[in-house]
Amino acid sequence: MSTEFEYPEFYSFPPFFTVQPVIATREKQMGLWRELILNYHTSFKIKTLVLHDCPLWKNEDIGRELSGEGITAVVKDFIKSGHGEWEDSSETRCRILWRKPEQLASDIYDWAEANGYINSVCTVYELHSGEDVNGMLFQGADEQLLRRALKILEDQGKCTMFKGDTSSEDGIKFF
Repeated sequence: MSTEFEYPEFYSFPPFFTVQPVIATREKQMGLWRELILNYHTSFKIKTLVLHDCPLWKNEDIGRELSGEGITAVVKDFIKSGHGEWEDSSETRCRILWRKPEQLASDIYDWAEANGYINSVCTVYELHSGEDVNGMLFQGADEQLLRRALKILEDQGKCTMFKGDTSSEDGIKFF
């Protein structure tokens, strides 16, 4: 995990911190926010964005800060894109989906094929934190998201899941 995050150039552009009124410009701006949120949280393996406690909303170097309404607009757009979902009914915490469940399912199956896990068994723990997943995009991913991706693979007939003594010992057999 990197200890230093390199902010993109657009993060130092003052208008970036004001929701733009022109629709085409705002769409581009929201795309940049999505990219920034995803890259930042993925780099630091942060699974939850707390709306009013996120360092991305303020750039002290240029003295700019996204307004409360701007934060709401950015996070709602982020969720609409499929890369986030509300964790609470008061909409103050957003679960970051580093990869969409469908993308993650594909990544997991590609990994299983490349590492000889077809017709073999591994545990959810191994898939989340095992030595064989070092450097993979799903390493350290939210367990609930991993399970959603595995359910997609199960529905496609590419794996089956079975219960272990604990949730981290639940098994997966890939086909």
